Amino acid sequence: MNVEEIIKTNVKLSLTKQLLLNLFISNADIIERLALLLKQHEISQPQFNVLRILRGQKDTAVNMADIQERMIHKKSNTTRIVDKLIEKQLVERSTCPNNRRKVEVFITKNGLDLLEKIDPELDKEEKEITRNLNSEDKKVMIQLLEKLRESNTK
Repeated sequence: MNVEEIIKTNVKLSLTKQLLLNLFISNADIIERLALLLKQHEISQPQFNVLRILRGQKDTAVNMADIQERMIHKKSNTTRIVDKLIEKQLVERSTCPNNRRKVEVFITKNGLDLLEKIDPELDKEEKEITRNLNSEDKKVMIQLLEKLRESNTK
C-alpha cells in the first residue's frame, strides 16, 4: 500500500513528502510493535535502551552523562529512567569514590536476566519486521538512512 492510500489523500505528494511520510509511518509501526513486546516485560523502550547500554559495559559502571550521550532518544530524562529501573531492581546507582558529584550506574543480575529473556523475543520480532527485505535490501537501506542522517547533522 502506498503512502497516499495509508493517509487517505487524493493529492499527489512530492517524492520528498512520500519519503518522509513513509519514514514516519514505518518508524511509528516499528516503535509500536517493540513497545508491545517490552510492555509484556513491564519496561519501556528508554528503559530497555539504558539496560542494553549498561550490559554492553561488561560489569563496568557508567556515569549518567555517558548513558545520556548513548541514548537513542537524546532528550530522554535519564535520571527518571534510571530511578524507575532502580525501583524494579534492574540497575543500581552509586556515587563515584573519586568524584562525589559523579553518579555511576550498573546493571544488576535481575537486569541481565531480563535482557536474556527479552533477547530471543526481540530477535524474532526484528526478523518479522524485516521479513520482506533480503540482505542486499537491508544494506542499501542502512546506507541510505546513514546518508540521510548525515545531511541532518549540520
